[in-house]
Amino acid sequence: MNAKLLILAIGIFTTSCSTVRVAADYETTASFDHYKTFAFYKPGVDQAKISDLDKRRILHAIDQGLQEKGLSKSKNPDLLVSIFTKENKEVTVGNNGGMMMGWGWSPWWTFGQMGNIVTTTTEGSLYIDLVDAKTNHLIWQGLGEARLNPTEDVTKKEERIRHIVHEILRQFPPQSE
Repeated sequence: MNAKLLILAIGIFTTSCSTVRVAADYETTASFDHYKTFAFYKPGVDQAKISDLDKRRILHAIDQGLQEKGLSKSKNPDLLVSIFTKENKEVTVGNNGGMMMGWGWSPWWTFGQMGNIVTTTTEGSLYIDLVDAKTNHLIWQGLGEARLNPTEDVTKKEERIRHIVHEILRQFPPQSE
């Protein structure tokens, strides 16, 4: 996989008006009211295949999001937080809708262009895992997916990361059915 694309895996999502698709899964027997503290799980965070800059942006957004939910950072946490990223390329081939005019079999006069247009888009996925620190079991996982934009400036990138993390963490803690 191209190293530049890995760098873009999370932080360089498209503009803020783009859609972020989110989903969450959780352990139904977990009592989420008992979790009050968290820390980042360094081995898991270190394995995320994104740039260190984007990794810090993501961790900062998660830190803020969990603190807004009443959790605090601790050296002896109830929850361990890890992240995982991946990307997926989608290639679309379409006709540009050109028009041809002429008479008989020859000669042909053309207006517009005929042919196929090939576009490639890259979508990034960010997984946020919350692990019970005592049992070492995954109790909650949030997922956010959005298109990547390699030309986005740093300010928009930071804003986009905060938005994606916020949308994922809206699913935590799970609401009783």
